[in-house]
Amino acid sequence: MFSLRSLRVAASLTKHIPLARISVDSASPGTPHFDVIVIGGGHAGTEAAAAAARCGSRTLLLTHRVDTIGQMSCNPSFGGIGKGHLMREVDALDGLCSRICDQSGIHYKVLNRRKGPAVWGLRAQIDRKLYKYNMQKEILSTPLLTVQEGAVEDLILTEPEPEHPGKCRVSGVVLMDGSTIYAGSVILTTGTFLRGMVIIGLEMHPAGRLGDQPSIGLAQTLEKLGFVVGRLKTGTPPRIAKESINFSILCKQTPDNPSVPFSFINEAVWIKPEDQLPCYLTHTNPTVDKIVLENLHLNSHVKETTRGPRYCPSIESKVLRFPNRVHQVWLEPEGIDSDLIYPQGLSVTLPAELQEKMITSIRGLEKAKLIHPGYGVQYDYVDPRQISPFLETHLVQRLFFAGQINGTTGYEEAAAQGVIAGINASLRVSRKPPFVISRTEGYIGVLIDDLTTLGTSEPYRMFTSRVEFRLSLRPDNADCRLTHRAYKDAGCVSQQRYERASWMKSSLEEGISVLKSIEFMSSKWKKLIPEASISMGKSLPLSALDVLKYEEVDMELLAKAVPEPLKKYTECRELAERLKIEATYELALFHQQQEIEDVQRDEALRLPENLDYLTLKDVSLSHEAREKLHFSRPQTIGAASRIPGVTPAAIVNLLRFVKTTQQRQAVLEELSKTD
Repeated sequence: MFSLRSLRVAASLTKHIPLARISVDSASPGTPHFDVIVIGGGHAGTEAAAAAARCGSRTLLLTHRVDTIGQMSCNPSFGGIGKGHLMREVDALDGLCSRICDQSGIHYKVLNRRKGPAVWGLRAQIDRKLYKYNMQKEILSTPLLTVQEGAVEDLILTEPEPEHPGKCRVSGVVLMDGSTIYAGSVILTTGTFLRGMVIIGLEMHPAGRLGDQPSIGLAQTLEKLGFVVGRLKTGTPPRIAKESINFSILCKQTPDNPSVPFSFINEAVWIKPEDQLPCYLTHTNPTVDKIVLENLHLNSHVKETTRGPRYCPSIESKVLRFPNRVHQVWLEPEGIDSDLIYPQGLSVTLPAELQEKMITSIRGLEKAKLIHPGYGVQYDYVDPRQISPFLETHLVQRLFFAGQINGTTGYEEAAAQGVIAGINASLRVSRKPPFVISRTEGYIGVLIDDLTTLGTSEPYRMFTSRVEFRLSLRPDNADCRLTHRAYKDAGCVSQQRYERASWMKSSLEEGISVLKSIEFMSSKWKKLIPEASISMGKSLPLSALDVLKYEEVDMELLAKAVPEPLKKYTECRELAERLKIEATYELALFHQQQEIEDVQRDEALRLPENLDYLTLKDVSLSHEAREKLHFSRPQTIGAASRIPGVTPAAIVNLLRFVKTTQQRQAVLEELSKTD
């Protein structure tokens, strides 16, 4: 159905060279040189490469196979609760995945509709082939971005920069065929490929995912450099033939009408609601539990002590953790012309014949035909406390990590890290200040701060519950929060997107001002809008913004009551909806803004980068606190306060030390001026 454009570059995958750390001062004549090299063409890699190129850097994307760029290796969906926020924020930074989803989705739905807009979760089922085609089309036509096939075996290291003595610096990569490519910054987005191992039943073989070779040399390089490496696992469900399922007896879920796009620059998605595909719900039963429990001895993946995802566990883990409980199984289509169904919630690594036995015991799947068995993947990850809030490693200058290498799970978490790593790798080459999103500015900030200060012992997944300031960090206002900053501070946002975000922000401010200026007594409002449950006992006038807070009132109804000057604010549906949301949260946002300012006072106090916590004499810190601060290298007092084991007393002492040091420096600067 789709002709996939590929770029083939010769790169030997057979010649293996010994692991070697190569130290050079400059690239030899004729050696390829880029500003940024991105290793890996998954969701983190594509976002990182595109972001670096948008920032003006000559970028190289290295991947095992070009024809797998944009591949959705596990579930055929994007977004969800918490994850939908990340999608909107990536889009606000001019990232790719939201726009590609709006061109490739086959079932769009907003989750959590019964709750407030602050926790709505935009989600879409995606056509796998269409997403891959659109992503490859985008990547292969991006200015300043070159794509090359090749397996990276090692990193090229050079002398450290003078301002950061003691650290080595990455300056390029060594491919498996022995060739070298140099760059100003390197980003690793290796996904599950670092010593990856695929497991079905008792069988296991080296692979980053089914059909692809793992990265062994890079894993060894990271260990030799001194990175603390751990082991995680994940899994995927089997695939079932659509024609073999009895959908008629199952619960049907239809898409939203109208469908809400992921991207701020799209007014609609590419496909009409009536042309979208439904999803269906079924459930597990005691027979499923019995098959799992009786065959644990045939399941290496479950017996491993390696930690798997807590919030998206395998069916084996669910049965062991929650015995005698029924679990949901969502049957999700993989594409418009695909005969495959993805049973969400049924990740499994039993032998294939037992998987088929288990599936056919489930309602609606009695005659189901197994096309591909589910399988597990175990892989190396690097403790994310070894990276900074802008995703550069502490051990190696100009080396950045993004995606599952940092211990996360999910396309959205990978994409969010990718765009930040790409921006900062480019800024690093230009010697510009890093671009950091704080916890008070976005879900991306919460994600990265959690990883870099707390670390993770299991695959990390984004949830709204992890976010302190949910009322202000909503999916509807990500452009107002981030696009202006990304345009001014990082240069990663197009002029078109910046102008649209600026228009929306000014229109919202103007609309709120106009709504506040229109005031009537409650009795008059009741006559104008009888549908609203406005209390008649109020003696003070109510503004139109106050009236808009009532559940029954929207901008359409308000504009009918007061056509001038409100009618123009209903001409753009998105603007009208966002004004309603702003009115709903006005009072709560006022109080939350005060809390944010309190937090920002701590967040704004940066810790010196060259602070040696182990030998620091002028501050009282326990040995444990010193070790944890030395390992995590927090950028701010706020980040330090969230490190487990660093007590409030230690934070107070550290805060006092930093402020005293700053005061001394200020005095010395004044004295030098007078001299």
